[in-house]
Amino acid sequence: MSNRPRRARRSQLSVPGSSEKMLQKAVESAADHVFCDLEDAVAPSAKIEARQKIGWALNNLDWGRKVRCVRINDITTEWCHDDIISIVEQAGANLDTIMLTKPYTAADVLFLDRMLGQLEKKLKLERRIGLEVLIEEVQALQNVEEIAGCTDRMECLIFGMGDYSASQGIDTRDIGGSAGTYPGDIFHYARFRIAMAARALGLDAVDGPFGNFKDEAGYRIEAARARSLGMVGKWAIHPSQIAPALDVFSPSAKDIARARRLEAAYREGEAKGLGAVQVDGVMIDVVILRMVRNTLEKAELFGL
Repeated sequence: MSNRPRRARRSQLSVPGSSEKMLQKAVESAADHVFCDLEDAVAPSAKIEARQKIGWALNNLDWGRKVRCVRINDITTEWCHDDIISIVEQAGANLDTIMLTKPYTAADVLFLDRMLGQLEKKLKLERRIGLEVLIEEVQALQNVEEIAGCTDRMECLIFGMGDYSASQGIDTRDIGGSAGTYPGDIFHYARFRIAMAARALGLDAVDGPFGNFKDEAGYRIEAARARSLGMVGKWAIHPSQIAPALDVFSPSAKDIARARRLEAAYREGEAKGLGAVQVDGVMIDVVILRMVRNTLEKAELFGL
């Protein structure tokens, strides 16, 4: 687990691989992570051409520090096999992760894992390509622990609540929004289980889309719910959702300053042989230090 790259995923921006204009705008955006889509955002007639556009964009545009990801079609489709080969052969050296859609079991993920291993050897790639997996079918949620642990290439589990709602028969008006008269957060269990499975193996957990991109308040509510359960980011299906995601999933300047002060106080006490110290009327021990370190590690990763 310690060998997995640490990547910022506060805002995962979705961009259709069929649009050169949108690929360019994605590169210029403030998103931590961009996934170039070959699945739902691309019409069947445009998927083959979209592979070429994505390959060109990965090789020729300046992505800066962004995580460069491609979302491929699921393994039951006629496109998946060639998605993998085409993208990796074109731009494997400039690709950080591949996002797999609609796995049902670990076997579905291992298909992609094996293909990537073969291509990396064939192309003599210096870096391994990581995996991000969408948990968006009820069968996948039932098998989430097995899926999360099936390969050390795995980096991230993502809750795809749109397809999940359809899979379970949940009636929602908007993807990722409220579900009628249900008394509470209808996605709580799924989010919690995905986050727990991810955290148990040192993976990131990310929340999926919020369909109404004009409703920033609603987006922030859902992002805050995801963060409260240990998720590290949320999808942005429109550029207007990037800034709210970055805000919700980043520690504030006040929180960072407090965390640094608490850690400094604890280390000073530790040097004196103390197991706990008091700061502003609060006892700081090794448990509190773990939570403080979470804040400081985020600040370091995000350059705050």
